[in-house]
Amino acid sequence: MNDFAKALSVTSSGLKAQATRLRHLAENISNADTPGYRRKLVPFETAFNAGRGVSMVETGSVQLDRSTLERVYDPSHPMADGDGYFDGSNVDLMIELADAREAQRSYEANLKVFEQTRKMSSSLMDILRK
Repeated sequence: MNDFAKALSVTSSGLKAQATRLRHLAENISNADTPGYRRKLVPFETAFNAGRGVSMVETGSVQLDRSTLERVYDPSHPMADGDGYFDGSNVDLMIELADAREAQRSYEANLKVFEQTRKMSSSLMDILRK
């Protein structure tokens, strides 16, 4: 496998990993007000692809954040206990938005590398044809 194909494989694995991360961040943001919802975390892992001879990034299994859930006082809520409290979510919107911005920028950087590698490969083919 040539170096261009290896570079494309690595960047495409990064694109896929960041897209998965963004999907779970969007789920966390949309469920920030869902009672009992636990934030989802997506770990990244390095995987060596022997067939291609490159190390690629993959997402591990989704984990739930085990930090304590916010206690919300609302005696009229159907899930409230005898004292008027219920378990909210452990999603912090500021953290989720910052993580989403970081994932988006990483995705864009991988996309730029992918585009540049493709352009370099195309230019090389043009040179070889002459």
